Amino acid sequence: MARLRNLLLLGGTGEALRLARELHGHGRLRCISSLAGRTEVPEQPPGELRVGGFGGVEGLTDYLSTEKIDLVLDATHPFAAQMARHAHDACRLLGIPRAKLVRPAWVAAPGDRWSLMPSIAAAATFLRFHPAQRIFLAIGRQDLGAFVPLGEEDTPHGHERWFLIRSIDPPAAGTALPRGELLLARGPFTPDDEKALMQQHRIDLLVTRNSGGSAAKIAAAAELHLPVLMIERPPLPPGEVLESVSAALSWINIHAV
Repeated sequence: MARLRNLLLLGGTGEALRLARELHGHGRLRCISSLAGRTEVPEQPPGELRVGGFGGVEGLTDYLSTEKIDLVLDATHPFAAQMARHAHDACRLLGIPRAKLVRPAWVAAPGDRWSLMPSIAAAATFLRFHPAQRIFLAIGRQDLGAFVPLGEEDTPHGHERWFLIRSIDPPAAGTALPRGELLLARGPFTPDDEKALMQQHRIDLLVTRNSGGSAAKIAAAAELHLPVLMIERPPLPPGEVLESVSAALSWINIHAV
């Protein structure tokens, strides 16, 4: 009887969770889900689970060899650029098949008021010269420091700047936050939810990453005619890119024989 094929599923997204559920009990696969551990209370996938970093390319290479991993499906967040590079490099060194599951990016529709930003730092610099006073930061908790100086100065029109900061988990103790309000909340949110939130806090500009998936806040901003600073995705490493869970399942089944 042929041994089970070992799959490492690099997770952290809703797509990864759906994929782990679909693969649970797969007759030809041993699926190990890996989470970075950045979310304090993540929804755990079924089956084997490991949490935490690998220790760079060298640590990941050692793990893949020790666990006799046969294939890797990278379903990490579109902005988890370092993990994506490490997975590519480690799999290339060992000759292990690897694919990247990444949800399609949002695309601006006619009438959307997007300004595309190459990075968080670029968005913070752009805001120095923008008159927006009440800004919705929908970027999580990792890169808030770039906006702290903006909360300490007035807008170009002489008004105080204020930030609504939304995150699933609270920032680490001692993290400096821009002036404003911290809102801890976990989606999914509806467009009506997001519109009501923006109106309640009199938001006049949204800052978000182009994560894809649910576009509730994008739809709400469009309905309210708000400008959006859209952080563009980092480039993906070379390799096969899959845009849906069904495509990922097909790729896995092809390589699980």
